[in-house]
Amino acid sequence: MRRLEIFKVKGKNSLQHWYKVKNPLRVVFDFIIIYTCRYLPSLSLKNFLYRLVGVKIGKDVSIGLAAVFDIFFPELIEIGDNSIVGYGVTIIAHEFLVKEWRKGRVKIGKNVMVGANSTIVAGVTIGDGATISACSLVNDDVPRGAFVGGVPARILKAERK
Repeated sequence: MRRLEIFKVKGKNSLQHWYKVKNPLRVVFDFIIIYTCRYLPSLSLKNFLYRLVGVKIGKDVSIGLAAVFDIFFPELIEIGDNSIVGYGVTIIAHEFLVKEWRKGRVKIGKNVMVGANSTIVAGVTIGDGATISACSLVNDDVPRGAFVGGVPARILKAERK
């Protein structure tokens, strides 16, 4: 179950009002840092810069090339110790819709593997030790230790007890 805050808008679609949601200068700063990080080979420099924009990153986290994080609300993203975010992964903490916009924390636990080109949407929690298959759409919580995959992602293998 996704945990989202919902904000209604009147008139134009919510993306037309983006500058009212977050200070445009802050969005530009976040954009420059996050898109610079996409192609930095240094994991430690990447993690330092992500922390600078508010992403909560644990120890020994590895972020693959071309990964992109939410430019509006990077502070709502948390990645636990010893996790890997694969090549081309997208992590979004907001959604602009026609009549509303939403935001929600994305929490990735410890020792999680997020496969290449997966997308994780706002309001999702991924439990410790979970594995996300490549090219998956994670639009619901993932239990600890589960192996999930697909569009939308579903449990392919539950944690062994």
